[in-house]
Amino acid sequence: MRAPPIVSAPKSSTAALTLLALGVVYGDIGTSPLYAVKETFNPSHGIPLGEAAILGGLSTIFWILMIVVSLKYVTLVMRADNKGEGGIMALLALASAAVREQPRWRASVMTVGVLGASLFFGDAVLTPAISVLSAVEGLQVGAASEEMPIVPIAGGVLVALFLIQQRGTGAVGRLFGPICAAWFLALAAAGLWNIAQHPAVLAALDPQHALRFVTGYGVASFVVLGSVLLAVTGAEALYADMGHFGKRAVRIAWFGLVAPALVLNYFGQGALLLRDPAALANPFYLAFPSWALYPMVALATAATVIASQATISGAFSVTQQAVQLGFLPRVIIQHTSESTLGQIYVPAVNWLLLGAVLAVVVGFGSSAELAQAYGVAVMGTMLATTFLTFFVVRYSWRLPLWLCLGATGIFIFIETTLLSAALTKVLEGGWLTLALGALVFIVMVTWRRGRALLAARLRQTSVPLKPLIESLLRDPPARVPGTAVFFAAAVDAAPHALLHNLNHNKVLHERVVFLTIEVVDEPKVEPAQRIALEQLGSGFWRMTLRYGFMQTPDVAYDLTETSRRILPFDMMTTSFFLSRQIVAPAAGGRGAARWSARLFAAMTRNAGNAADYLNLPPNRVIELGTKVQL
Repeated sequence: MRAPPIVSAPKSSTAALTLLALGVVYGDIGTSPLYAVKETFNPSHGIPLGEAAILGGLSTIFWILMIVVSLKYVTLVMRADNKGEGGIMALLALASAAVREQPRWRASVMTVGVLGASLFFGDAVLTPAISVLSAVEGLQVGAASEEMPIVPIAGGVLVALFLIQQRGTGAVGRLFGPICAAWFLALAAAGLWNIAQHPAVLAALDPQHALRFVTGYGVASFVVLGSVLLAVTGAEALYADMGHFGKRAVRIAWFGLVAPALVLNYFGQGALLLRDPAALANPFYLAFPSWALYPMVALATAATVIASQATISGAFSVTQQAVQLGFLPRVIIQHTSESTLGQIYVPAVNWLLLGAVLAVVVGFGSSAELAQAYGVAVMGTMLATTFLTFFVVRYSWRLPLWLCLGATGIFIFIETTLLSAALTKVLEGGWLTLALGALVFIVMVTWRRGRALLAARLRQTSVPLKPLIESLLRDPPARVPGTAVFFAAAVDAAPHALLHNLNHNKVLHERVVFLTIEVVDEPKVEPAQRIALEQLGSGFWRMTLRYGFMQTPDVAYDLTETSRRILPFDMMTTSFFLSRQIVAPAAGGRGAARWSARLFAAMTRNAGNAADYLNLPPNRVIELGTKVQL
């Protein structure tokens, strides 16, 4: 029996939580200076690199940071927490609950939420690739030639990163905060050093420069926004990880160190370009003194590994939540720490991500090429978050419509514009994000739709539970010692495994428990609220185990520990009966679309073992199959 997953972190001081948040929350957005300025002023956009363009680009980066990060995420979205937890799946659960009495919006909310989660997986592929590549490319600055093996070095770093996932990151995780603190201090120092040499760059604080930049160069002004948005990559982590550290620590870290360091560094790179336009070859590394180049390459590599780690951990968490909410099939989830919240390892996701990341690194070969594909995933997820937030503030908080539209409308306008600009680069690499997102979206929708159709088919052949029990009491079969636990999808219907057992074995155990697993729209369910129990008489019981969408079911633990005072279980005399559905496409074109039915059938066959996922004793499980046509 495994120990129950940790559901709450030990209390820590605000200062300690703030330091930890620097690594986990801000690793991604903190590494954006490696490539954001370079791509914003890329000559391919068609904007001449003059003083007006540099001030305009810096001003646009500054105000997008203030509006999207400070106003949207820190001020608004972080208030829309789901029992203290954030992230696209947590927000989807919250928005779905908010529109429960608004059926006309239910499908739209679900579609947007799933689309945002799908694009997040695209982000999880691109973030490690572009971050590590951009850090290692600093080696070219100090090399006598351009023959540095950047791709092999980046690939080696990434392979090592994914290999350590199965061991957990608890030991090295303690270093994340101090390393990122050093990173942000280095960013700020380099920025101040360059600004001091050309203080006129501070004129970019005037929003008029941003306005002229996004309107004064025709089509180029629109296209360049697809690169400007790289400055806010990773902003979604402020919301996704706030449950680990609390809103206060996340906000203190942003306003106290991260935002000032980022702004100073961006303006420092701008000051360098004003003095020496040739520095556009790599304005980040050239903004440092020559003696600091290799130390900064090492620090940047460490920072990008931390940023990648946060994204990989986020992919594991989103997968766990999607499985619990019924959008993905069961997968093996391992808890890598007995004392740290949220440290899980999903082998299937880890190896799929590694393969995809390496393919992207080899296929694109440089951070400049990858930047073309990056923006679509980032802005797509951000736009989905804003859309879902509207329904929370409107139908959950019940604020006036005009206020809800005003609070979210400006963000929707900005993010739609930025997403449209990113989509102009579809043929240059943006297709990759769309392809990855579309693939995950199809998988999630097919699984959700297939499970609904499967449940409907099973209901058609189901037998009401109470009449069945009454008939068994009138004409009882032989009763044998021990306890039988039958898993039931619905509390009022007899499990198919029970019907098969009666048909084949023609016996009943002395104690029969009909167990339903219920996943609620909350992150966690405390043990005291876990179990609902009803005695049906003559040794029959109905039990419901409730879990949050961030928890992994542990039936063996809950039956032996949580329920021992109300209904004790002895695992040595308990048998667990599972119904296993064998799905096949319906003949003659009936039912679901044939490709969808085939995909769902394949996912069903390859889904993780239910007994392992529920943590049932392997030698006490009996599976009885049912063939269902969809």
